[in-house]
Amino acid sequence: MKQKLQPPASPSPGRELGRELATAVVLFHEAIASRLGLSATEWRCWGLLEQYGPSTAGRLAELSGFTTGAITGIVDRLERAGYARRKRNPHDRRSVIIHPLRIRAMRRQVWPIFESLGQGMSQVANNYTRKELDAVHDYLQKTVQVLHAETVKLTSKDHSSRSTR
Repeated sequence: MKQKLQPPASPSPGRELGRELATAVVLFHEAIASRLGLSATEWRCWGLLEQYGPSTAGRLAELSGFTTGAITGIVDRLERAGYARRKRNPHDRRSVIIHPLRIRAMRRQVWPIFESLGQGMSQVANNYTRKELDAVHDYLQKTVQVLHAETVKLTSKDHSSRSTR
């Protein structure tokens, strides 16, 4: 009989808060994506195209941390949903450039959501000094870097410690 893994007896407050924050962010983006008929991953990849402009699959893989193979599937689904289109790369006949579509319509749909979020976050920020907010900014910026690096490790072709059932 396999023994169940137990969580640490007293997890660090940062770890627990990190888990809660990650869950809240994922569920928030999943709720937005659901309204658009997308998965959270597709929504976020579309967002990278909208933010950084048309990109090759390789560039989108770099930005997202996913493999180019995973990006191919995501772009296939975005194309089927009418949110992206592949066009030939004029500088390299072997590749395509992925273009986000329906940008204005998408912005109109999600603007009220992010406007409300921004108002709520402004209320939170009003409780802190500039110095405290600078420390939070630094912490979050470093957290994003760690998360990106960990995503790359998890999605890389060389990742050999895949779990088995």
